[in-house]
Parts: sequence; structure tokens; C-alpha cells
Amino acid sequence: MTKTSPTLSAPRHVERLITGQPTTDGAGVKLTRVLTQDLQRRLDPFLMLDNFASDDPDDYGAGFPSHPHRGFETVTYMIAGRMRHKDSAGHEGLLQNGGVQWMTAGRGLVHSEMPEQEEGVMEGFQLWLNLPGKDKLCTPWYRDIQSAQIPEFTTDSHVTVRVISGESHGVTGAMHRPATDYPTNPLYLDVHFPDSGGDFVQVLPALHNAFVYVYRGEVGVVAKDDTVSAVPLHRMAILDNDGDGLHLRAAPGVTRVLVLAAQPLNEPIAQYGPFVMNTRQELMTAVEDFQNGHMG
Repeated sequence: MTKTSPTLSAPRHVERLITGQPTTDGAGVKLTRVLTQDLQRRLDPFLMLDNFASDDPDDYGAGFPSHPHRGFETVTYMIAGRMRHKDSAGHEGLLQNGGVQWMTAGRGLVHSEMPEQEEGVMEGFQLWLNLPGKDKLCTPWYRDIQSAQIPEFTTDSHVTVRVISGESHGVTGAMHRPATDYPTNPLYLDVHFPDSGGDFVQVLPALHNAFVYVYRGEVGVVAKDDTVSAVPLHRMAILDNDGDGLHLRAAPGVTRVLVLAAQPLNEPIAQYGPFVMNTRQELMTAVEDFQNGHMG
């Protein structure tokens, strides 16, 4: 389906560019931590974004063995490769090219994410999305979203957009929950520009925190004064909150960009490793519950 692009009166500009930090996680998986803990308040409710990408099995082969979570959601988007999810609530699924796993840890569970390949490219992203205090101890929940289940559309500028969650150009994403039940109302788009380049416009609510991450090529962010800020490959651009949307412009070549936005929770954030709560006491309880086997 082809969609007409909306018109913006005051597109947002780039507040600052972020370079990710190389690190390892799990059993030694090499990755880049794009959204780090020091940015959690600024990009509330987003807590973390990791980008993993390698064709060397030594970089990813050991995977992410069993580990706990409480108080937030993980959203894993696989660009290439195969990874098996299992958790203590009895959920199991295979994440593969173009698919998404959306897991609500809630009151707590133990899960693993292990590669099901011994060679080839493993590439994707894991996002941590905070839960409001009232939902941090909710029942754990899990959903596998295969690539074919993710809605796609093409704009009149020949830009192809995959709508993982939220809404873009009238297309509702694969993950959709009423705002009354799900206050962050996250937007998560994978935007693919044509090789000839082009423009993409997305309306953004004024109060929503937003950022873009370039994982192929380079993109420009066009501001309301028509200035263009370049966002290079493997950089995250935090957008200011003054404006009615986002205007991206790509030169000829392969360009792919993640666009994320959500309403902040404006609640205290207390984190200790894989537990994210509102207070230190809640963290101490989470650690004790895990040590006592109360997370499955």
C-alpha cells in the first residue's frame, strides 16, 4: 500500500549525537550498547538499546544463558540470524530474520536466548522498555511476532516502513495496546529508504521522547529552519522535544534507520542489573526473590 506523507509545520532538530559503547553481555556476546544508563532519564521510558552484529560465531555463539528480569519489557528485533527463547513461565519461540520477540518480565522470570546457528551473520537489536510502577509486578507475558506479521507500507517517496509498534501514516503496528492500559504508547519503526534516496516524515506527539538510530548508510534530520543534521552510520540522534514530528532525508545509497518514540513515565528509576524498579527497597526485594527461587 502507498501512503501520502503528512506535512509538518515544525519538524524536530537533533539535540545531540550518541556513539555506542562496545561491550559484552550474556556469555560473552559482543555488542554495542547504544542507549546507556546515563540516558535513561532523558529518553524515559527507554532504558537500553543494544545492537549486535557479527559474522564471526566466536562473537555470538555462546548466547545469553538463563538470567532473570523484573519490572520492564524486552523487545528483540532480529535483522538476520536465528535465536531460541525459553523462559520459566513456559514460553518458547524461535526469533529469526525480520521477527520480533516482545517479553513483559513483570513480577519476574528467568529466560535464555541462545543462537540456533553455527555460522553466518547474527544481527539485531534488543530494547529495554520501562513499565509504570503499577505494572512492574504484573503477570509475565510473551509474544512471538514473525516477520510476515509486521505491517509494512510504502510512502509516496518510495520509502518502505515496517511498523513494529505504534502507528505511522495510518498503519497500526504489530504490537498495539490501548493507551489507557499501556501509557508509554511506544512507536517503533524500521525505515528503509530506496537506493535513490528520499524523504520520510513522521508525526510525533509533543511530549514523547524520541530518537533515531542509523544501522545502514547515513541520514539527515531536517529541522524546522531547514538545516540538516547528518547522522552517520551506527550513531543515535536524540531529538529535541520542540516540534510536531520528524523529517529524515537520505542521499542515494542503502539507508536504514530505526525510529523510536514514547511518552515518558516520569517516575523514579532504580536499576540493579536485570531488575528495574522505582525504589532501592524494591530492588532489594527483587534480588531476594531471585535468590530464593521466586522468579521461576
